Amino acid sequence: MHIADSAVHSSATAVAKRPAPKYQDAKEVTSPEEQQGNWLERIQNFRFDFGPSQKDVLSFTKQLTIMIRAGISITDALEAIAGQEQNPKFKAAIADLREKIESGLSFSQALREHPDIFSTLYINMIAAAEISGSLTVMMEKLAGYLDSEAETRSQIRSAMIYPIIIGVMAIGVTIFLLCFVLPKFTQVFAGKEYLLPASTKILMASSQFLRSYWYLIVPAVAGMIFGFFHFINTHFGRLWWDDTKLKLPLIRTLCRSLYITRSLHTMGVLLRGGVPILDTLGLTAHIAGNVLYENMWLQVKEEVRQGKKIAPSLNQYDLLGANVVQMLRSGEESGTMGDVLTDVADYYSRKLKSVIKTVTSMIEPIMIVAMGVLVGFIAMSIILPIFKMSSAVTGK
Repeated sequence: MHIADSAVHSSATAVAKRPAPKYQDAKEVTSPEEQQGNWLERIQNFRFDFGPSQKDVLSFTKQLTIMIRAGISITDALEAIAGQEQNPKFKAAIADLREKIESGLSFSQALREHPDIFSTLYINMIAAAEISGSLTVMMEKLAGYLDSEAETRSQIRSAMIYPIIIGVMAIGVTIFLLCFVLPKFTQVFAGKEYLLPASTKILMASSQFLRSYWYLIVPAVAGMIFGFFHFINTHFGRLWWDDTKLKLPLIRTLCRSLYITRSLHTMGVLLRGGVPILDTLGLTAHIAGNVLYENMWLQVKEEVRQGKKIAPSLNQYDLLGANVVQMLRSGEESGTMGDVLTDVADYYSRKLKSVIKTVTSMIEPIMIVAMGVLVGFIAMSIILPIFKMSSAVTGK
């Protein structure tokens, strides 16, 4: 014991007497030019590392499905995918999945360690596949489900791009006319305010207000936008907003088709994958995307827990439609609920595409007409006073 203590003491003494490495004093001797170079290098190498997107998860699922179907072990497949992944965060997550599986965890248990990347639905579908021994089949269904969801989101975003562009252009043109064009006519109208129509007076007052208080208007608008998004993230605000989306013209049909498609497609995939009915209803509520549909599925889940069937529990709601409930009843009675749900979801998926095209085709002319009316109103409010003043001068 004494020998060991003296050995440790001699080692510590030797380390204490050893001269410090030169790099420890580099900070003291670094020249200003070298410090500036280090800062420039840090700025050049700086980048944001965003987390994996849903497209990344979809690509990962498809690659893993192909490799497992080809007979490659899941650990080797994960190693190969991690080697090709470009996103550093996703690459680290995939490498961690491989390490967790090699340490003895199942694939679903490893996925639970990354809830920010893989959804609860994703994890539960993998867990059900592990129990039934049909991982390859479930991965194929999961890839198809994610692909369908990505396509739906892409269609909705594409449908919203054109109205947003038109709206931004309308606001930009209005601000340009009020702040840069209309003020040039102010001197022409000076002293002749009694000849100006009410629309011109309103525009001139608006122009004066915008040019004088723009530094207050910009933060006020930003605050209103922030306040709106904060409000709809509260419980009451989300309930109001989700209810409003189901009542607005044009939007309500699109939203209703979207929620029905998403709910029934999820239920069909889960039931056909062997997930228990109560877990299926809970996951369907979780991904519904609307608090009204979420509450409906949670209530149905509670009634099914008490021994009731799904279709009779849905009769008290008007969110799905009588025809959908009737088809679900037929599937429930015949024992083919999963197939019926898939067929109905496919029908509403096609309907959703048609609704998106219809809504887009209706929004485009509406936005163009609205922009034309706005610009025309401003132009006429400027031109009409000029005609009135010229008529007063000529006596006609």
